[in-house]
Amino acid sequence: MCYNPNINMKIITDEKKIDEVLSRGVDKIYPSKEALREVLSSGKRLRLYQGFDPTADKLHIGHMVGLLKHKQWQDMGHEVIFLIGDGTGEAGDPSGKKKTREKFFTSEELRENAKNYLTQASKIIHFDGTNPIKLLYNGDWLNKLTKRDILNIAQNFSVQQLIERDMFQERIKNGEEINMREFLYPLLQAYDSVAMDVDLELGGSDQTFNMLAGRTLMKKMKSKEKFVMTMPLIADKSGNKIGKSEGNMIALTDEPEKIFGAVMAFPDEVVIQCFECLTDVPMEEAKKEKNPMANKKRLAFEIVKELYDKSQAEKAQDNWSNTFQKKEIPDAEEVEGDGLLMPILLKNKFVASNSEARRLFEAGAIKDMTDDKKMSGTDFVTKSHVYKIGKHRFIKIK
Repeated sequence: MCYNPNINMKIITDEKKIDEVLSRGVDKIYPSKEALREVLSSGKRLRLYQGFDPTADKLHIGHMVGLLKHKQWQDMGHEVIFLIGDGTGEAGDPSGKKKTREKFFTSEELRENAKNYLTQASKIIHFDGTNPIKLLYNGDWLNKLTKRDILNIAQNFSVQQLIERDMFQERIKNGEEINMREFLYPLLQAYDSVAMDVDLELGGSDQTFNMLAGRTLMKKMKSKEKFVMTMPLIADKSGNKIGKSEGNMIALTDEPEKIFGAVMAFPDEVVIQCFECLTDVPMEEAKKEKNPMANKKRLAFEIVKELYDKSQAEKAQDNWSNTFQKKEIPDAEEVEGDGLLMPILLKNKFVASNSEARRLFEAGAIKDMTDDKKMSGTDFVTKSHVYKIGKHRFIKIK
């Protein structure tokens, strides 16, 4: 597979810019930061990529870390590929999973999930204009592999290499199965690097094993050095991923007010890391502010500004301040309804199921803001009242 990079594209070799792309929001670089720095300083235009398996139809704030890194490389003039993993997604990435997934996606389901990825990613990176990012699907080559192709890929790895992964060892220890589809996943991801003939792969630190498999395959099939850059996963001190764990995913398409409120709910210990990975605020500024509340408000403002614009960020900040600091009743989404609150929430998809609604009621997370009282599952609604659902959603009964 061949690409025609723009040989006239100006490559930025400014030392400060190079240091930023190699350090900010970066966990590790293989084989080393110094080796990659030397290549960048030479002015060579690199081809690099990150893969996104569309196992859901929305990109979330965890993906934003990689997209901002895409933007850095794009702005420096390098050739960047946004790869949709509709081919690898069929195998099912085992990274970080203690059990085999209950469902494996079909190619058709994955393509359907990914149909709006370009629009969502365009909030941060651009696919047109000067030095546009390329959009590719790995199903275009993985689905064409023959038996011989797969055997030729597989011969470059041993069973011992693949099974040494931490999560596989943990499954074996706990008596959990390792499905052969997911066992072969690293080989398919590795072949992406060969098919696109890349110089560098980006990914979260949980993808290190898969990306290093690609580095191995590039050496054996193309006799070529491939760099790997891992980015940290944003997690609290208990190891829970921020923005995705416990059903609190923050989608890039969520409303500004919802994103702002969700960021304000982040634990204090992740705020500085979030500044580094999710904004371009100078780190000396982020670390200088010692007031945790003020720093978190700045973080929420910058994230909303990146995904929308400054005016939307200001509006979201004002809404949050009025709601949670001044205790004013916020603007709310109007819904029609009469009778019990629970079926209204289900009908309008504010909750996914009766069990989720019951959990929220039992936790006191559904409140009548107008009368300032907690609701139960047997309470009736009152017209024109505003109800708070969870931490960040508000409805008004009309």
